[in-house]
Amino acid sequence: MATSRTFVSSGEVEPVIQMSSVERRTLVWGDDMLLAEMTIPKGTRAPRHSHVHEQVGYLVKGRLEFIVGDERAVLEAGAGYRVPSNVPHEVHALEDSVALDIFSPVREEYLP
Repeated sequence: MATSRTFVSSGEVEPVIQMSSVERRTLVWGDDMLLAEMTIPKGTRAPRHSHVHEQVGYLVKGRLEFIVGDERAVLEAGAGYRVPSNVPHEVHALEDSVALDIFSPVREEYLP
C-alpha cells in the first residue's frame, strides 16, 4: 500500500466523483484507517449498502438524514455518527453538505 503524506490540505487533493455527484477527497491514511472528505450536494441519495469497514464521521456543514440499521436521524453540522461493520445504511442530503469519514480498515478502493 502506498503511504500517505503526513500533512495535506483538502485543496491539494484532486476530487474523485462518486455516485455522479459526490466529491471524495482521500486526505490521509495509515496502516489501519483512512480519512476522506465528502462534498455532498443537496438531493443526493446514497442507496442502502454495507461494507466490512467500520465508519465514523463528523458533519462539517449542512444537513444529512442517516438511516443506519433500523435507526434514523437528521444530523446538522457539528454532529458525529458511527456505522458499524456490515450494517446496512443510507444517507440523504437535505442541504449541500460536507462530511469527514474515517474508515477502518483502510478502504483500498479510496487510495489514490
